[in-house]
Amino acid sequence: MRRIALPVTNNLLSAHFGHPEYFFIYEIKDNKIDKEEMHTPPVHTPGAFPKWLADMQVTDIIAGGMGQRAVGLFNANGINVYLGAEVKNPKDLVIELLEGSLVSNENLCNHDGDHDHNHHHGHGDGGHHHFN
Repeated sequence: MRRIALPVTNNLLSAHFGHPEYFFIYEIKDNKIDKEEMHTPPVHTPGAFPKWLADMQVTDIIAGGMGQRAVGLFNANGINVYLGAEVKNPKDLVIELLEGSLVSNENLCNHDGDHDHNHHHGHGDGGHHHFN
C-alpha cells in the first residue's frame, strides 16, 4: 500500500517543511486516492517527522524543500522524497504524482547503491524554483 504525506499550511503545500499546520496523508489504492487523513505534527525536532511519518506507514513525501539531512532521515525510514513541488492544493499534487506529471526539481528515492548525482542546492535565491 502507498501512503503519501504532504506538509500543509492554509490548505496549500507548506513552503516551509519544518513548520506546517498539518500533514495530509493520502492512502492510495489502485493508483487512486482511497482515503485522506489530516494529522497535527509533533514538535519539530531533528528526526521527529521522519520517524512519526514512518510509524504511520507513509511511503512517500511531497515537499517544497528540505535540507539534505532531513532527506537522508526520510530515506533511512524507507520514505521516498519528492522535492521542489509547487505551493498548491495538496490533493492536486498527489494526483500529479500518481499520473507521473508532478513537477519536482529532484526525486530523491531511497535506493541503495552508488548514485552519480551532482545535487546543487541553490539557497541564494531563497529556495524559489520557477518552472516554465
